[in-house]
Amino acid sequence: MRTSHDDACERLLALQAGFSRALFKTPPAPPPGLIHARRFTVHRNNLYASLIEVLRARYPVIERLVGGDFFKPAASLFVSAHPPSTPVLIEYGEDFPAFLESFEPARGLPYLADVARLEWLRHVAYHAADRTPAPIASSLASVSPERAGGLTFAFHPSAGLIASPYPIVSIWETNTLDERVRPIGPALPSEAALVIRPQLQVNVLRLDAAGHAFTAALAAGETLGQAAARAAANEGFDLGPTLAKLIAAGAFSGFAATPIQAGDPHHV
Repeated sequence: MRTSHDDACERLLALQAGFSRALFKTPPAPPPGLIHARRFTVHRNNLYASLIEVLRARYPVIERLVGGDFFKPAASLFVSAHPPSTPVLIEYGEDFPAFLESFEPARGLPYLADVARLEWLRHVAYHAADRTPAPIASSLASVSPERAGGLTFAFHPSAGLIASPYPIVSIWETNTLDERVRPIGPALPSEAALVIRPQLQVNVLRLDAAGHAFTAALAAGETLGQAAARAAANEGFDLGPTLAKLIAAGAFSGFAATPIQAGDPHHV
């Protein structure tokens, strides 16, 4: 049986939903029946300003690449099209790279979306669960060669992979670390990276094509032997140094042995 309290709650929810929709409506329009329309406008402007600042904090290299006069209106359009779906603002902005990819004024900067994806992975890594990387080098040394091919690896919670046809790591590095930005020419090759925060600092580990194929296969749950076979399709793959590079970066939180069948072609 419905009560007056139920009716009041329903009206309140409807009012809140209408108010929320009106905040992100384009062009701006206060919800019907609102007495203080001017206060609504102030509230809406403050909301947009806050969310744009969130995006600026997430994507500082993107803002540096396009400039504030481009970034702010682009971010405002993104906010209109993608309002927050959760009150947890550290989760806001994940769709911004896809937005840039389809944003007509950014057509001349095709690398922009992948640079943004790299920045988002850095943000995710920064807020990922803390976990001390496993000191697995000595343990791996005790694994017999005939069993090594069946090893699987658990990645650190902060680990994220990205590959791009553009030199996104070089673009990110010079716009973040260099006092004077280096020109990044079109002749630079495609780049891939492992983003990880093994301790307090988020690191971007550049990977070549073979290293990315190997790391992606391990992250997908393939065995060491399977991942090595997949990466061997790329010229210059060397299992030992590639695995050592990942271990030194703190990429793994552990490993496990899986049974190897006789005649398994994925022994290493």
